[in-house]
Amino acid sequence: MIITVVGLGVVGGSFVKALKGLDHEVYGVDINEETLARAKAEGCIKEGFVDGHEIIKQSDLTIICLYPSLVLDYIQTHEFKKGSIITDAVGVKSYFLDQAMSIIDKDVEFVSGHPMAGRENKGYDFASKEVFQGANYILIQHPQNKKESIELMEQFVSSLGFHSVKILSPHDHDEIISFTSQLPHAIAVSLINSDSQKYDTGKYIGDSYRDLTRIANINEDLWTELFFTNKTCLLKSIQGFENQLDILKKAVLEEDSETLKKMFIESSKRRKNLEASQK
Repeated sequence: MIITVVGLGVVGGSFVKALKGLDHEVYGVDINEETLARAKAEGCIKEGFVDGHEIIKQSDLTIICLYPSLVLDYIQTHEFKKGSIITDAVGVKSYFLDQAMSIIDKDVEFVSGHPMAGRENKGYDFASKEVFQGANYILIQHPQNKKESIELMEQFVSSLGFHSVKILSPHDHDEIISFTSQLPHAIAVSLINSDSQKYDTGKYIGDSYRDLTRIANINEDLWTELFFTNKTCLLKSIQGFENQLDILKKAVLEEDSETLKKMFIESSKRRKNLEASQK
C-alpha cells in the first residue's frame, strides 16, 4: 500500500516510524526539509515533499497529522487518488467532520481516527513507534463510511501495535475525550500553575506530583485549538470534576470522615476496574 503521512511532528513522525519495515511504500509531507531529510535517512520514508500534491494523487492511504485548523484547508487544496482513504489524528471531531465529508471527492473516503498515544513534547525528535504499542485507538464512524473501509482501518492500526480499537460516533468521541484527555490536561495545568512558588517545589515532590503534572508541559497552540473546538463537552467535564472537588472540600472542612472515606473507597474501586479493563 502506498501511504503518505502529512505532518511529521510527534504524531506523524510516530506513524512513519511505526510503518518502517511493514512492507508499505511510505512518503512524508512536511514544511521542514530537515525533518524530511532525517526521516528519509532513517529509512522511515521513501521520499519527502514540502507540499505533496503529486504524491497524494498516488496514495492509497493519506494520514493527515496537522493541527485541527489546518486539516480542512489541506483537504480542500489537494486532489486525492480515487478509491483511496484519508484519515487524520485530530483530537476533536464534531466541529469539522461533516464539512470534511462534504468537500472530498465522492470516490474518496474519509475515515477519521484518533491515536490515544500523544506526547507532551512536540516535533519529530520526540516521535517514537513505541508510543503506539499497547495504546488505544478510536475510529470515527460517519454515516458516509463503508463498513469495509472501517474494517480495513481497524486492521491497519492494529498492525501498528495499537491494542484496543474502538468505533464511536463523532459526538461520543468528543464527549469521552473531553473527560479522558482534555480534562486531565486542564487539571495538570491548573495544578502546577496554582503553586505559590514560596518553596523550591522540585526539591519536595514525589511520584504523585510528578505524575499528575507530566502533561502540564503542553503545546499551547494545539491545546488552545482543542479546548475551544470542544468547548461544550469540556466545560461539562470540568463541571463534573468541580462538583466532586466541592464534595471533598466540604468533607475536609467539616471533618466528615464518613463522606471522605466513601470517596476514597469509590475511587479505589474505580481505579482497580480501570486497570482490569486495560488487560
